[in-house]
Amino acid sequence: MTDAVPPGGAPGEIPQGSPAASEGHSGASGHDHLRASDADRERVAERLRDAMAEGRLDMAEFEERLDAAYRARTYGELVPITRDLPETGGAAAGATPVPLTKPAAPAGSEANWPARIGAAPTSSWAFAFWSGFQRKGRWTISRLFSAFAIWGGGEIDLREASFEDREVTIRCFALMGGMQVTVPPELNVHISGIGILGGFGAHHGFDEVGHPDAPVVHITGFALLGGVGVERKLARAEKQRLKEERRRFKEDQKRLKGERRAELDDDDRSQRELEGRREDRWDRRADRWERRADHWGRREAHRERRRDARAQRRFGHRRWDD
Repeated sequence: MTDAVPPGGAPGEIPQGSPAASEGHSGASGHDHLRASDADRERVAERLRDAMAEGRLDMAEFEERLDAAYRARTYGELVPITRDLPETGGAAAGATPVPLTKPAAPAGSEANWPARIGAAPTSSWAFAFWSGFQRKGRWTISRLFSAFAIWGGGEIDLREASFEDREVTIRCFALMGGMQVTVPPELNVHISGIGILGGFGAHHGFDEVGHPDAPVVHITGFALLGGVGVERKLARAEKQRLKEERRRFKEDQKRLKGERRAELDDDDRSQRELEGRREDRWDRRADRWERRADHWGRREAHRERRRDARAQRRFGHRRWDD
């Protein structure tokens, strides 16, 4: 996902005199509502890994901030995570915590919105009667798309779709049937349909502003004795990327726990060796005391025999102490 470079500043920098600069690089308040991409979350996670490797974060802080980074949805949630950390390599702490510009995405990716706008439409309507229809994968939706489901169902998936115009209107009409509209998280969506003895709309997730380069989709219509649902879902590639990030996070946790366990084992081994040396020293000391006691006992018995021998030679009988 590519954001426009702020005027007067290079990519990754905050221009002087901007609201972000006047706030002490605490984050671009004008961009806090924008949704963050997987690349933004991964950059923050890499910063956290570097900070922990440098000893700036302990294990508990690292796990807490990394979990918050992967859960963040907007720039406003990402900026505080690295606000008190310097740039990689020990730069000043006043550097921008999270850059507000991202490298351009390759053509055809989900984040490259300008390349997905302006194509010739491949479908402008859909109809299902006692059956179903699907519009999903790579397809181009027209400026005005109408869908009808009568005693049937339909699926409209815009996660990998292209758009004829920057503003698209989808009219959904369901009569004793159902219809599902799936949109990516960055898309700007407005819902204005009604349901009569049925439902029309989404439960949550559509009160947030999408990406400024993304198209605006208006979903309208009505549902009679049926339903039209709208939900945000990640594309398959983004799901795979998040899965890979979670795998890396678990591997990092496992590695850090292993290192911590190895340190504790080394400490325990050193403590056991120290206690073993102490016990050996006390055993050697006890052996010396025992040998000395045996020596003095033998010496005293020898003296007693010599006294008895002298008394017998002198008095002709054994000496008795009493």
